[in-house]
Amino acid sequence: MNTLLEMQMPVLESMPSLKVLKPVKKKILLVDDDAAVRQILMRLLQEEGYFVLTAANGVEALALADATHFDLVMLDLNMPAKGGWSTFEELTAKSPTLPVIIITARPNQFFPALDSGVGTVLEKPLDFVKLFDTVHSLLEEGEMDGVKGEAA
Repeated sequence: MNTLLEMQMPVLESMPSLKVLKPVKKKILLVDDDAAVRQILMRLLQEEGYFVLTAANGVEALALADATHFDLVMLDLNMPAKGGWSTFEELTAKSPTLPVIIITARPNQFFPALDSGVGTVLEKPLDFVKLFDTVHSLLEEGEMDGVKGEAA
């Protein structure tokens, strides 16, 4: 007899059904030059069940976006190396349907954002309830668009 197999059987029998699959976590790219803001938002988003990668500037963000698919981007405007607007333009040129939330401490960015095609602008200090409602809404909208696209 194989004692190793006998020892593993109770463990395997006690495991929940393998047919139950966990939903895939949505991937969010969080881009902000302020390390404290990145850490706080990353932790809060992870607690909400999202998979979060962070970048400190537009150059890092574009490299990450080239390497993986994201379901949503949260993008600060005022950053070194590559600013938010040029990063936004490059991200959306590659993925026109990618939802982007602009987060900024700059005043009066609403109309430039509308002209650029940004769906949402949230000003700092962030209202976390509004932020999470917006994230959830944009991700849900993206799911519905995917379903529509498959049906067509």
